[in-house]
Amino acid sequence: MNITQVDFGTLPDGRMTTLYTLTNNHGAAVAITNYGGIVVGIVVPDREGKRDDVVLGFDDLAGYLAQSPYFGAIVGRCCNRLNRGQFTLAGRTYQLAVNEAPQRQTHLHGGNRGFDKMLWSATPRVTATAATLELRYFSPDGEENYPGNLTVTARYSWDDDYALRLELTATTDRTTIVNLTNHSYFNLAGAGSGPVTGHLARINAEHYTPVSAELIPTGEIRPVAGTPFDFTVAKPIGRDIDAADGQIAIGGGYDHNFVLCRPTPGALTTAAEVYEPTTGRTLEVLTTQPAVQFYTGNGLGSEIGKGHRRYPRRGGFCFEPQRYPDAPHHDHFPSIVLTPDQTYRETVVFRFGVK
Repeated sequence: MNITQVDFGTLPDGRMTTLYTLTNNHGAAVAITNYGGIVVGIVVPDREGKRDDVVLGFDDLAGYLAQSPYFGAIVGRCCNRLNRGQFTLAGRTYQLAVNEAPQRQTHLHGGNRGFDKMLWSATPRVTATAATLELRYFSPDGEENYPGNLTVTARYSWDDDYALRLELTATTDRTTIVNLTNHSYFNLAGAGSGPVTGHLARINAEHYTPVSAELIPTGEIRPVAGTPFDFTVAKPIGRDIDAADGQIAIGGGYDHNFVLCRPTPGALTTAAEVYEPTTGRTLEVLTTQPAVQFYTGNGLGSEIGKGHRRYPRRGGFCFEPQRYPDAPHHDHFPSIVLTPDQTYRETVVFRFGVK
């Protein structure tokens, strides 16, 4: 196990960022920067032993500052969307930034300056079993108009089983809302190698939450059976991605929350499995969260990524474990309220392999 670090670039206010590379005993590596807690690279072997970087991103900080669609970042204080950017706690309504596309009255991924745009403090550690990077961020009361001082820890660990584990914790001194996730875009054939529509995916979900034209859940929890959203048996991501379906039309493909089948609530459970046939690479996503947002990179196409490669539309897929989007407006959704006597604690594991 080994961790190295290099300068990654300078923020507009003059602060330096750092890129940490966690390498396991097989030589496979994960690169993470303390800017936004971003997973910049994951280099893993294919069935022939050839190593490729399988996450989308940029070669330097400048790319992330200029154009990143949340590539690899920790997103919060509230990931995904909130309708009209509003929520109510103890009779008080809070107005957050409405920061998505002009036609959508939504608050997206924590606002104008969410956690993906913050500089986190970092502590690297190496043990006999894992290389670990612990990131911490203090979000003051009123930041992006969220109430409460929030202390957040994101602990990444990389081991010899090719598993990247992310443990997220948060505490507050005032009741607030919290919903955190990692927003990595994967392409198991290699970042920049083309669309991911040929990857085979299985999602451990029998229901999903349909959305309005603004991609806000309607409140319905709908069965996937008989719809393009049925991934209970592995199928190519592209098989139904352009189906004549109202929900597919709204998302321009998949951009939906899937309700996970969890035998033990709160336990680490498989959320999704993906297989890329040409390389043999596999990805298993496990989480303690009740749901996962599946996004197929429908908005990509203009980004010039690592190695000066253009990322095409649908050039990456995301599995973002989280609690349901827009939960404050749906009483039957799992709550995202965090009180001072509670600790927010969730885990996601991205485990790579070959077959």
